[in-house]
Amino acid sequence: MTVFFSQLINGLSLGSIYALIALGYSMVYGIILLLNFAHGDVIMVGAYMSWFVMNQLGLGPVTAVCATIITCTLLGVVIEKVAYTPLRNAPRISLLITAIGVSFFLEYTAELVMGSGAKVIPSYYGNKTFMIGSVPLGLTSVITLVVTVLSMLVLTFLVQKTKLGKAMRAVSEDMDAARLMGINVNSTISFTFAVGSALAGIGSVLYCCSYPQATPTMGSMLGLKAFVAAVLGGIGSIPGAMIGGIAIGLCECFVSAIGLSAWKDAVTFAILIIVLLFKPTGFLGRKVQEKV
Repeated sequence: MTVFFSQLINGLSLGSIYALIALGYSMVYGIILLLNFAHGDVIMVGAYMSWFVMNQLGLGPVTAVCATIITCTLLGVVIEKVAYTPLRNAPRISLLITAIGVSFFLEYTAELVMGSGAKVIPSYYGNKTFMIGSVPLGLTSVITLVVTVLSMLVLTFLVQKTKLGKAMRAVSEDMDAARLMGINVNSTISFTFAVGSALAGIGSVLYCCSYPQATPTMGSMLGLKAFVAAVLGGIGSIPGAMIGGIAIGLCECFVSAIGLSAWKDAVTFAILIIVLLFKPTGFLGRKVQEKV
């Protein structure tokens, strides 16, 4: 039972990180029906920013966290303005190919500038372990879960209760009607990218707390698993992203616990195939009818 509860805590912690990253996919897809495959590489840039601030500039972890979130937010907006806005009326396949191209551009630029070797990120804080009975509970797991829950609550309030959130929902429902009602569609889309990228920045910090190193390709697998989480929960659904992320994190940890750690990635993508076969809309997704 001790092993079970330990893996449960690890799975919730890892799943929370996947959930934060999956939110970026869901929010952007909900607005402009784009699978932003460059989203994972925004996390990679955030990890390098943390390393640069603490290791090269010698500044504290609070400064590093702020710099990481700000950098990811600005990078997300720049990507949207430079790569996606000119293709707003282009076929969706063009946007998808562009997203993949941006992902490769960020990865190989990072490899060119930072080198292919891993950069060890200094610790943000002294990690402590608490004992709940015979089950160890790390401070990193507690912080990850608390930050994720707070982020979800703030995001839910933003989307449901604020004027910008109402604009986001209106653009998601019908972009042309929203434009006719006086909503600035371009600003709303940019704001959505900014929020999603800020969540990616938070996810980057939390991920580096557990796995303190940065590599040029670290964001690709993270992004793909978060994409699986978004599809599993219902892409475009904020609660669905949370559920999907937790489910993938728990699945990975329990697969590793039974001695099949080499297969954990395969299991993740097998889940994606099964979900697409039997419930393509995911747990909380909704069917969308297209008029022809």
